[in-house]
Amino acid sequence: MRKGQALAVFRDLAPSEESFRDAILGGLGRRQKSIPCRFLYDARGSALFEEICELPEYYLTRTETRILEDRAREIAALIGNGCQLVEFGSGASRKVRTLLHAFDRPAAYIGIDISREQLRIATDDLAADFPDLSIVAVCADYLHPIEPGTLPAATGRRLGFFPGSTLGNFTPGDAVEFLAGTRPVVGRDGAMLVGIDLQKDAAVLNAAYNDARGVTAAFNLNLLERINRELDADFDLARFAHDAFYNATAGRIEIYIRSLADQIVTVSGRAIRFAAGERIHTEDSHKYTVEGFQRLAGRAGYRVLRTWTDDERLFSVHFLTPQ
Repeated sequence: MRKGQALAVFRDLAPSEESFRDAILGGLGRRQKSIPCRFLYDARGSALFEEICELPEYYLTRTETRILEDRAREIAALIGNGCQLVEFGSGASRKVRTLLHAFDRPAAYIGIDISREQLRIATDDLAADFPDLSIVAVCADYLHPIEPGTLPAATGRRLGFFPGSTLGNFTPGDAVEFLAGTRPVVGRDGAMLVGIDLQKDAAVLNAAYNDARGVTAAFNLNLLERINRELDADFDLARFAHDAFYNATAGRIEIYIRSLADQIVTVSGRAIRFAAGERIHTEDSHKYTVEGFQRLAGRAGYRVLRTWTDDERLFSVHFLTPQ
């Protein structure tokens, strides 16, 4: 398939604009204001996140990529030839290239992401680079169960791929529920490959989410720009700030947008009151020990067949099979 040619399959199951409106108004109406982190990834948010992945403070992407490069052949041997690779939250589909180059005659790549335009661009690029590979793009919120009929029939084993420690954005209970929900997708003889960030010195973690260039702050505040654009809101970004810190007791990075003054913002005709210092919770990033994640995977009905880490034990990649 040449670049620019239509994808073999593009399935648009993304939530409607009304669901975005309902989620924003519902979240801003709570006593502790909060917005689901999936709404950070519009086209500009996705582009800003790609910038974050290149920052010197943000060790996660380069460390996971190095583990995948070092272990790609071993992963290929574990899953076998002719597999289907299903990527949840595919983003720019960069890390998956390392696996596809290593795999023996992969049957298909299925990318699932909520960012429609990013998904189209990424899968078009992938189709150009792997012309003999069947490509399926599914625009959907992967937090909701993926119906088996949405995906092409499996001709070999399926490997689910969930990199970037995105699972850390879930509460542990939600992480168990999500992993359990992937089991019907990968099937009884399939597997999941999951990247998980590890607990470490708080200074390293705080720097990763408060970079010197302010790209992470721009990524977080872009959510307000999206609300302004899509929901006829009037957030003044100069009156809000990015706020991120490591909560050692809970073992997670907590990310907020903090109001710098008493103010009233209008969203879709509704007035939302903010007190000075009041925060909108936008994201958590839980950090695990290797043993802690293995216990979590067990609760979801998986056993950990292999675990790989870098030499500094900053990050981990786990190969899971259904129990």
